[in-house]
Amino acid sequence: MKMIAIGDIHGCCRSLEGLLEKLEEYPDHRLIFVGDYIDRGPCSREVVDCLIELEKKRDCVFLRGNHEQMLLDATGEGKHENFQMWIMNGGDNTLRSYGLTPAKLDFPADHLEFYRNTKFFYSTDDYFFVHAGAPIHQSLEASMENPQFRHDFLWTREHLNIYDTPWEKKVIFGHTPRPDPIQRPKMIGIDTGCVFSSPGYGKLTAVVLPDETFIQQESLDEQ
Repeated sequence: MKMIAIGDIHGCCRSLEGLLEKLEEYPDHRLIFVGDYIDRGPCSREVVDCLIELEKKRDCVFLRGNHEQMLLDATGEGKHENFQMWIMNGGDNTLRSYGLTPAKLDFPADHLEFYRNTKFFYSTDDYFFVHAGAPIHQSLEASMENPQFRHDFLWTREHLNIYDTPWEKKVIFGHTPRPDPIQRPKMIGIDTGCVFSSPGYGKLTAVVLPDETFIQQESLDEQ
């Protein structure tokens, strides 16, 4: 299967549009987004609008990032205890993009449906796609079968500190920004900090599979 995985977008809609233009030369590839579409950047609402329209034209898989989970937690039953954590992690920019306030969390129905329908992981014969990573002490199959490891799928960074894991296939992930993609025998990290202006960051990265070649778009969004 021909696939392209796309890293963390974080409200950078113009950068996303620029990258998607470059990916038009791969019309038969499935597009797998590893999450964190929102927060921090200026145009979270526009990013989700773009992705909803894109799914009508391309074969897409949308994974859940920790920022989508924070939004869902902040607007759910436990919203009072989770709201401030989301705001402190860039949710304030997302609210501004929707024209909403803490007193009015009236998100468009199709956007809430998009967030709720995101997947915790996507697995193929050769690759395991996830937002953050996977538990380092067991196989991917064991982690997929147990819902308790969903927190790891959204938040973990433990795998970055070791060279080898018991994983039976290569893991493609985002979540942890680096100036360049992470490339190790069992992992590829594709968050290159599109939303950050620090030297070396400010790029939206995609990886073409199974070639494992990278396509990047320099940030086009004002922070």
